[in-house]
This record gives sequence, C-alpha cells and structure tokens, in this order.
Amino acid sequence: VQLVVESGGGLVQTGGSLRLSCAASGSIFNIYRMAWYRQAPGKQRDLVAAITSGGSTDYADSVKGRFTISRDNAKNTVYLQMDSLKPEDTAVYYCHVSATSQLGVPNNHWGQGTQVTVSS
Repeated sequence: VQLVVESGGGLVQTGGSLRLSCAASGSIFNIYRMAWYRQAPGKQRDLVAAITSGGSTDYADSVKGRFTISRDNAKNTVYLQMDSLKPEDTAVYYCHVSATSQLGVPNNHWGQGTQVTVSS
C-alpha cells in the first residue's frame, strides 16, 4: 500500500509552470514536515522545498523565487508550484513525509516519484 502519492509531473517548455501534489495517507499519524526532493540522472537526491505543520518553509537556493511550497494540513496534502521552469529543473520529484507515531516514534515515508521534464 502506497502511503504517499505524488501527481502533477509532466513535460513543459522552458519558462512554463507545473504544480505537483502529494497526498499522504490518513493512517500516517502526526505529520510534522512535508517536503519535496528531486533527483536527476546520475545525481544525488536533493531537497527542493520543505514545509512544517506550523507553516515554516525552506527552499533550495536554486529554486527560491520560482517555486512555492504550500500545505493543506486537513487533507495531509502538500503542493509545489513551480514557475519559470528551467531545463536544469528536469528530474524525478519525490515527496517525503516526516511523522511520529502515537508513541512518539519517528517515521518517514517516500512517494514513488513523479517525472518533471523541462524542454529547452
């Protein structure tokens, strides 16, 4: 059972926009952070943006001013609005969920990834 599901990837031209969505299962208890990472071929997986349950955000320098992360706590959903896309944004984008169990045990969950391709 996939507990974290991304959607919204695709092919877009340089300068275009895409909006990614990530829905976490309601069975994941006490989510305190949701984030987007990306991994290009042959490269490591890097943080793109993160948001806490309180609304604090963090962005990679390469996407500041172009990407916006937002969250709907009631729906356990996080969004990534990507504007002014560049070819170097091409990667598989992964959603990551940080949570704690009812006993306070940390647990982390990854989505299956969604491909974003920006053509020049």
